[in-house]
Amino acid sequence: MSEFVAALPMYDWPETRAETDAEWAAIRARLLAAGVPAPERLTRGMDMHQLWKLPNLIFSQTCWGPLELGLVTNVTVIGQPDYSAFEGGEGELYSSAIVMRKGHGPAPARKGRAPAIPLDLIHGARFAFNSDDSMSGILAITRDLEALGEPFDRTFSDLIETGAHRASIAAVAEGRADVCTIDCRSWALARRFEPAAQKVDAVGWTGLRKGLPYIAAPAMVERFAGLATALR
Repeated sequence: MSEFVAALPMYDWPETRAETDAEWAAIRARLLAAGVPAPERLTRGMDMHQLWKLPNLIFSQTCWGPLELGLVTNVTVIGQPDYSAFEGGEGELYSSAIVMRKGHGPAPARKGRAPAIPLDLIHGARFAFNSDDSMSGILAITRDLEALGEPFDRTFSDLIETGAHRASIAAVAEGRADVCTIDCRSWALARRFEPAAQKVDAVGWTGLRKGLPYIAAPAMVERFAGLATALR
């Protein structure tokens, strides 16, 4: 077993394990070429908040929500992935789909980085979210609403924490919630693999923000200079 830990937990759905492994193989090749001893296999199954604080974490991915709420003292950001392949993504920027049950019409057009939020549809709705430190699941729409002069706590009638984007989609599809916000890559995965996604639609988008960054333990960045340059 390698003395170093690598993980890509954010989009590692059971149906996409092979795709995640292939993604890691491509990243690992670049790291090895830069002199970084990246492990062959990804670590899976750890609590993410514990994983992110490992002193031997040589490569992983997190969300800007936990970073802003204190994780930044435990890790160093070393790069940003490209979200251009996903609807709602643009280079290193991403947005969240605002998801409701079918029948509410197409999503309004977003202009530039600005959000496209159907206030008339979501006012008084029950809001499902994955976790309270998730940028894509709750923080982004909270900030977008505030910028529009619509306080989050006055927009929604109830909050339902689900533990995962996939579970939020199911909550909306099953009628336990009315709306949720799902980052564009997770939304693309849901449309491929989650049956509940067939019962919902994107009715809007949050504003564009930096996507989920790649990170490493500060000690690993200091020890291996290639971590700071391999992904450029």
